[in-house]
Parts: sequence; structure tokens; C-alpha cells
Amino acid sequence: MRKELWFGFSIMGLVLLSIVWMLLGVDKVTHGHQGLLMLSLVVIAIMLGFPTAFTLMGMGMIFTWLAYDGDIQRTLDLMVQAAYKSMANDVLIAIPLFVFMGYLVERANLIEKLFKSMHLAMARVPGSLAVATLVTCAIFATATGIVGAVVTLMGLLALPAMLRAGYSTSMAAGAITAGGCLGILIPPSVLLILYGATAGVSVVQLYAGAFFPGLMLAGLYVVYVIIMAKLKPQWAPPLSAEERRVELPALTRALPADTASYAPARLLQALKGKRNAQVPTGHVLRQLAIVVLPGLLFVLLAVGTWRSVTTVEVEAQYDIQPIGAESSTSAPAEGGLQEPPTDGGLQEPPTEGGLQEPPVEGAVQEPPGAEPPAAAEPAGAPAAITAQAPAERKPAPTWWWVSFAVLGALVAVFYLFLSFARLEIFKMLLASFFPLVVLILAVLGSIVFGLTTPTEAAAMGSLGGFLLAAAYRRLSMDVVKESVYLTAKTSAMVCWLFVGSAIFSAAFALLGGQELIEKWVLSMNLSKVEFMVLSQVVIFLLGWPLEWTEIIVIFMPIFIPLLDHFGVDPLFFGLLVALNLQTAFLSPPVAMSAFYLKGVAPPHVTLNQIFAGMIPFMGIQILAIFLLYQWPDIGLWLPQTLYGR
Repeated sequence: MRKELWFGFSIMGLVLLSIVWMLLGVDKVTHGHQGLLMLSLVVIAIMLGFPTAFTLMGMGMIFTWLAYDGDIQRTLDLMVQAAYKSMANDVLIAIPLFVFMGYLVERANLIEKLFKSMHLAMARVPGSLAVATLVTCAIFATATGIVGAVVTLMGLLALPAMLRAGYSTSMAAGAITAGGCLGILIPPSVLLILYGATAGVSVVQLYAGAFFPGLMLAGLYVVYVIIMAKLKPQWAPPLSAEERRVELPALTRALPADTASYAPARLLQALKGKRNAQVPTGHVLRQLAIVVLPGLLFVLLAVGTWRSVTTVEVEAQYDIQPIGAESSTSAPAEGGLQEPPTDGGLQEPPTEGGLQEPPVEGAVQEPPGAEPPAAAEPAGAPAAITAQAPAERKPAPTWWWVSFAVLGALVAVFYLFLSFARLEIFKMLLASFFPLVVLILAVLGSIVFGLTTPTEAAAMGSLGGFLLAAAYRRLSMDVVKESVYLTAKTSAMVCWLFVGSAIFSAAFALLGGQELIEKWVLSMNLSKVEFMVLSQVVIFLLGWPLEWTEIIVIFMPIFIPLLDHFGVDPLFFGLLVALNLQTAFLSPPVAMSAFYLKGVAPPHVTLNQIFAGMIPFMGIQILAIFLLYQWPDIGLWLPQTLYGR
């Protein structure tokens, strides 16, 4: 029997033993114990291969029927209400749209151009092919969010290239599998949508919070590869001169120019005189426009953001009067209430022959400033602006100066060392890297800055995927049909899973399983730190036999009600869970990304080699969880800055 089967049966045996121990250790089996039995049976059934969604629904209906003593009508009523409540959540509409965008980008085959341009751009970095693989995976995973697709495509494209370059199999496999899993965390992530719908947390804030942890994790991967390439050069040897060579266009070579020539100076010289008559002026001007583009974008971005971060808008002050009331033209007197207007209102009684005001000496006086206004606007006059303060300026924040100092340094380095070889690489990046980045930033930026809802941004992303596929001449009816079919298949799976989760959660709550778990956890008198460690360890262990979708829809409804008691922010907990669930794809022996890669790897690449390459990256994920827990502002700074939460 294979080791994987032994491992799976061992876990099922432990679950069964825990059930028996629990039932034998209580005096009376209550509905709450039946709920725990249902939870255990669901885990075993999923591990045996039963469909997750229908297992959840079936178990939920059976145990609800038992809880209602065989009343089928009440059972069906609860099931229908739970299913309707879950599917009425409009946040879920974003899932098929994001998935459709991902499949369009994948089917457009942009990853090949992206990987080639990235590995040429990073040719002099230690471990350049592995670094380019990680960066390509991060970008492509952000655009698609489909782990299996990214790992499979990079296994076909990057793994043979790294093996030909002499990379160790474990290093190559680890970079591909770890990079492909980044789509779980980096927005727009389907996991974050499901967590937000399950926990009642804003998906917009989750996307803002996951941005920097995702970049941190990808950066840690890259740093690890560079360090190992320095310490163990035999694991990731540098590229040869032939592999780093860049071909120049014929017109560029006719200037004359070679790859080492300084591009801006040579292009400007080409505009003078008739020495380059064989090269059209239009070609030279197009090359100069590409050279000027980074500096122009930097200036436009700096000017545009400077105005937004330094301008303080002062609201206009309005003198709003009720209809029929009079508005004073003079400033209100200091220190007292004003008399109501006399026209059209209640009048003082006549003084002659009637009640008189008491004598003023020694009596209560009118408060200062209570005299009637000297002049008033005509009754019914519209409200007027009494003050319009001009927009003020404030100093630019520190983060703006730091960000643009870094960007300015990068632009300066670009111009200082811009040879014709680097110019050609930059043109390749313009054709592969920047379109995807623009699509990603447009989708995420519109969500994070509150311009659109996640659903509207997903629709915009789908349109962007269409335009990208058309721009690369990859858009055809077959591509659209296949993308629509795969989107429908994935969306149906997610929706059925969510319905099954709702039915299961309703049954679990009805039986009192949630209450029993809460009492058990609270009886342990855990501190906040101990609870966080326990919950993350449980999620990490669940990542071995279960996928992230099952963990989110089955076990998050159990953890989330406990967060208030321990004072844990659900947004912060969701970020930790998203980081932790990366391990569900990287933890042997049930690591799905390893099997994705094995399916397209050469025959001599074994599963054990893939597992060996994944383990260091799994350790990096644990380090990232620790860093996020120690410094929560990594994930919470952006939501706090944008939304003041």
C-alpha cells in the first residue's frame, strides 16, 4: 500500500478513535455530542473521496432530521432557509467574474512572454531563473487566482528551463509550487471572498489587508532563493552569456548600435545629420518615446498624487433657515440664545390693559445677547453660503516621500544604465508585464479606494481579460467557450459548497455542537496568544487532509464565534488564516500543488524531490505568519489608513 494511503487511513483511524473516546467519556450523549459526531463523519467521508458539498448537505439533513425527532417538514424548512440565506449574499457574484477573468488570461497564453521577459530582466540576479519564476507566478497568480492552472503552466514552461540550466530539482520544484500558491493570498483571491462571506467581514478591507502580507511572503521567497543561490551555487548556477543574450532589431543594429551601447545618447545622435539615412526617423522617434516613457510616468504620478495627499478640502458653511424664518445678516451676539423671529409667529400680548412685564429693578433680566436681531432677510429667502474657505495645503506624509524616493531612484538607475539590450528587455516587459500589472492595479485599486464594489471590479477585470486576449490575438470562440465552461464548472462547485456549508452549519448550531466547542475552549482558560496558536495549529493540521475551501466553509464558522471572547479582530484572523492555508497546498503528503506539478514534470522528477523542495518554502510561510502576528500593522495599516477601522 502506498505511503499516502497509509497516511490517510491513519488520520481516519485517529478521528474514529477520538469519536469513540468522546462518546465513552460522557455520562449522557446529548445533541451537542451528535453535532461533534457529524463533524467527524464529514471529515472521514471527505477523505474517502465523497463530494464535499453533497456530503455536507447529506450529513446536515440526516442529523437535523434526528434533532427534530423525524419531522421531515421542519427539516426541509431549515434546509431551504439556510440555502436561500447563503445564496442571497451578493458578494458571491464576484467569484464567477474573477474566475472568468483568470481563465481568459490563462487561455491567452501570456505567461510565456512574461516568464521570458522576467528571466532576461533578472539575468544577473543570483538564482535568476527561480527568482523570475517566483515573480511570474506572483503576477500570474494575482491575475488568475487559480493555483492548479499557475502551477501546471509554470511546470510546463519554467521547470524544463531550470533543469536545462543545471538547477537542482528540489529548488526548481519548490519555486514553482510555492509561487503558484500565492494566488490564495494575494487579491483578488477567491479565498478572501469566501472568508468574508462566511465571517461577515468586508471583502474590500480583506483585499486591502492582504496586499502587503502577500508582497511580504513573495519577497521572503525571493530572498531565500537569492541567499541559497549564493551559498549553494550548484543548486542555482548563473546563466551563461548565450542564455543572457538579447537580439537587437535590424534597424537598431543599422544605427549602428550594439547591445552595450548607451541607448539615449545614441538615439539622440541618430537624429542629427544624414549619417543614419538608412534608418527611418520614425523608428528613432519611437525608440526615444519608449525611453522617455518611465520618466514621464514618474512625473505624472508624482504630480497627481502630490495634489491628492497635500490638499485639505474645507467644507462650505451654510446659513440654513427654516421655511418662513428670517435670517440674520449680523453675526449672532456672543453668550446667549436668540429670540425667535416675531413675524408670523406668536406675539407678546398687548401691553395696554393686559399683563405687563415685571419691573426690571431687582428682577430676573434677559440674558446678554437675547435682543432681537436688528435686520433680517425677507422671509422665505433661500439658504446662502456664509463662508467659503479656500482649499488648504498640508505637508506630504512620510510614506509619500519614501515611496517616491524609491521610485525616483529606480528611474534614475534605469536611465543611468540604459543600454540597447536593456531597452529591448524593457520593451518586452511593456508587452507582457505591464499590461497584466495595469489590469491588476485597475481591478484592485478600484476596490481598495472605494470606486467600485468587488463585483463591479470583477466585471471590469473580465472585460480587461477580453481586451488583453484580443490585443495578443488569442481571442477566439474556442477560447471564450472553454473559459465560460471552466468558469461555470468552478463557480458551480463553489456555490454548491457554500450551500452545503450553510446547511451543515445550521444543523451543527441546531444540535448545539458550536456551544459545546465554545464551552470546551473557554474551560481551558486560554490567553489570547494561546488561542491564536491553538487555532493556527489546528488549521495547519487540517490543511493536510483537506483543501482550503473545505476548511473555510466547515471550520471557520466554528472559530469565528470565539473571536469576540478573546478580543481577536476577524479581519486580522482572516489574514492569518489565508497565510496559513498556503500550507494546505505545500504540506506533504497531501500537497495538491505537488501533484499538479508531478502531472506535467519529466518522468525522472519524483514526488519525494518535489516534497523536499516544498518544505523550505513551507517554513518561510510559518515565518511569515509569525511576522504578521508580531507586527499586525503589516496587514492592518492599509485598511486603517483607507477606511479608519
